[in-house]
Amino acid sequence: MIRFPSPRTRRFRVVSLAAAGLLLASVVTAPPSSASVAPQPASAGTVDTTNTIPGVDEIVSSPNLRLITNLPKQAPLDATNSDLAFQGRYAFAGNYNGFVVWDISRPSAPTVVASVFCPGSQNDISVHDDLLFLSTDSPRSDDSCNSTGLPATEKESWEGIKIFDIRDKANPRYIKSVETACGSHTHTLVPAKDNRSVYLYVSSYSPRAEFPDCQPPHDSISIVKVPLKKPTEAAVVATPNLFPDGGYEGVPGEKSATTGCHDITAYPQKDLAAGACMGDGILMDIRNREAPRVINRVRDTTNFAFWHSATFNNAGTKVVFTDELGGGGAATCNETVGPNRGADAIYDITGRGDNRTMVFRSYFKIPRTNADTENCVAHNGSLIPVLGRDIMVQAWYQGGVSVWDFTDSANPKEIAFWERGPISTEAPVGGGSWSAYYYNGYIYSNDIAKGFDVLKLTDWRTWTAELVRYRELNVQTQPRYLGW
Repeated sequence: MIRFPSPRTRRFRVVSLAAAGLLLASVVTAPPSSASVAPQPASAGTVDTTNTIPGVDEIVSSPNLRLITNLPKQAPLDATNSDLAFQGRYAFAGNYNGFVVWDISRPSAPTVVASVFCPGSQNDISVHDDLLFLSTDSPRSDDSCNSTGLPATEKESWEGIKIFDIRDKANPRYIKSVETACGSHTHTLVPAKDNRSVYLYVSSYSPRAEFPDCQPPHDSISIVKVPLKKPTEAAVVATPNLFPDGGYEGVPGEKSATTGCHDITAYPQKDLAAGACMGDGILMDIRNREAPRVINRVRDTTNFAFWHSATFNNAGTKVVFTDELGGGGAATCNETVGPNRGADAIYDITGRGDNRTMVFRSYFKIPRTNADTENCVAHNGSLIPVLGRDIMVQAWYQGGVSVWDFTDSANPKEIAFWERGPISTEAPVGGGSWSAYYYNGYIYSNDIAKGFDVLKLTDWRTWTAELVRYRELNVQTQPRYLGW
């Protein structure tokens, strides 16, 4: 979600689903308590696209995607839910007030292992072995978990990375902080080649002359090196300038200028990374972890307003970029905005080495119109480890959870969806799925307002994903799985 607010429709009913048919995705607003949709066979039927907007908190879905359980938010972590990370039988859920450690060994009945109060938006989260990392992108009085908010105009304000020891999952221990320029809106964990350290590629943006710790120009990222045996020695080791000739200048009120990156997805096994950098999409060579090199850059000055995130296919021959039109707070899934804005853009990666280029192929957006009270736009998703096909699951805020196939990058198709009706039909209320990720057989969604959702996808096109098991998953550190 963009850190400053930006400006703020649907009708349909599911009848059934054809095995080879398409499925349309939609808007999520979460339920106040656990709920589920009775499973239906995914082998027959069709979707009725008359597009009737569900009622408040009403759950609708395609027959092949159903809710297993919902766990509501609990104080003091009752602020905005954010990103997710996974390790073994645990899910780690970010929240603007801290993070929750969930035991998901029984996906139908997750339990809270730890609830850590440590405010500082967005609390973007990742894990590696016995360490957990949080991003703080709001100026705080200090780096402690007892800090209070300060204006960014004050030099003593703090933003950056916090590091926790999570050997004891029930008692995470805060051990180190690293301040970074312009804070840390997101970070991407990249293992070192020798596996003795990890690097955090820290994305931040929006400098201003009156911000002492976020001065323009800000065309760089911060790279934090964390020695695994001595994590308290973590420090910024590089601040590479990704846009030495300047980024996209933007269009005031319409399209963001490039003043840093919003998010980076790394594919370490292929030494590649894709940066979603506000007004630019970039492809990077990360063989030298401390000196990533931009090898290709693309822009979409027609439809993209804010390059938000990226996902590679397993072969590393495609990349999907998302456009967070409206900053996550607007109703952009409607006929007025149309199908090509606030959407995903699929690019083929052609060529080799430094001659690789990204070639635009198509857009994908959920086809259901949302209510004017629902924030809906493309947001965080992950590749589903399906053999031989390119399929991902994605969050769309109150647009819900969508599963779509981009094997044919010129003709993406939705194959499953799940959503809640609007939080309110009277006035705009922010909510919905921030992150929807596939992990070891289930889809986990962190809903801004309604809590932690677990969903089950049952579809002949994705059954091979059941064969893949991860020990650890940070979605922006994209793992490679065996394919054919």
